[in-house]
Amino acid sequence: MERDQLDGVLDTVRRLCARFPGEYWRARDRERAYPAEFVQALTEAGLLGVLIPEAYGGSGLGLSAAAAILEEIHASGCNAAAVHAQMYTMGTLLRHGSEAQKRQWLPGIASGELRLQAFGVTEPTAGTDTTSIATQAVRKGDVYVVNGQKVWTSRAEHSDLMVLLARTTPKDQAAKKTEGLSVFLVDMRQAVGRGLTIKPIRTMFNHATTEVFFDDLEIPAASLIGEEGKGFRYILDGMNAERILIAAECVGDGRWFVEKARDYAKARVVFGRPIGQNQGVQFPIARAYAQVRAAKLMTYEAAARYEAGEPAGEEANMAKMLASEASWAAADMCVQTHGGFGFAEEYDVERKFRETRLYQVAPISTNLILAYLAEHVLGLPRSY
Repeated sequence: MERDQLDGVLDTVRRLCARFPGEYWRARDRERAYPAEFVQALTEAGLLGVLIPEAYGGSGLGLSAAAAILEEIHASGCNAAAVHAQMYTMGTLLRHGSEAQKRQWLPGIASGELRLQAFGVTEPTAGTDTTSIATQAVRKGDVYVVNGQKVWTSRAEHSDLMVLLARTTPKDQAAKKTEGLSVFLVDMRQAVGRGLTIKPIRTMFNHATTEVFFDDLEIPAASLIGEEGKGFRYILDGMNAERILIAAECVGDGRWFVEKARDYAKARVVFGRPIGQNQGVQFPIARAYAQVRAAKLMTYEAAARYEAGEPAGEEANMAKMLASEASWAAADMCVQTHGGFGFAEEYDVERKFRETRLYQVAPISTNLILAYLAEHVLGLPRSY
């Protein structure tokens, strides 16, 4: 994508986000409400269809453009958590879905008629040990019957479609533990109340996350994406995209915290001088700025490798780790710079502080990233 074209897209993002200031997000946070108006505005601007090819009604842009959009949303003080799954789950459908599935679903997703926001992978007893999931999908004629449970399935109440990972071959019968897992595109409009139950989970921030229960849910056999039993590999594609896009959001958060702290430090006068004149205040802001800039470089290197079809697991994991750590360090610095006002709702710092803390844990914990790098990049013995 040409730089001037991307600049035009990001200018659109900034102007759109200006319509949703801190007051809007504070109200949604207090009520734990889904930001429906914000999601609709992004949809109408065509920003949620950037990864969908033009032939299906989207913009046909790459992951770098999607990352830049999410970064700018967060740098503007907004929160893309309500919509980002549509981008990172899209890869599973685009790369592994059939032509019939793409023609059936993508135009509606691109237009906003349909929302693909739910990603059903994690389970209470498996956590990040994805190959140990227990949710089963059993083929019976022209349907699959699904039984099991997912947790941390965010936006399930506000999504029309879900990308679901389930076992189609029991783990003890599979040739390898990564085999026997399959991916489905579930039409939740048809499933709720007919074997699918959604239970909200209240958290420390407004993330619209849920538990999802499957009780003899029947879904058409045509819901299967790609080849049965090969779903773990398909999901990995989506997970790398997810980590890159979440890293971009963290970079945006980091930018917001640095700018917020800088502006406050220049304006706040104590003992007859701006607090930003003191090195004890300056240096943490400057360090956070450097950390965010460095994380951004890794994030867009990962995005470029992913777009080029090159192996990107190492870069995607490092980007997510470095960016989440940079944003969290910047958040802590921003609270400290503001002092007591950092805890006051009206400054938005405490809200963004809570929101960015999530990414030390999700979508994968820092420890798991370090274990991956140790084993698969550095060649150290497997630790788990």
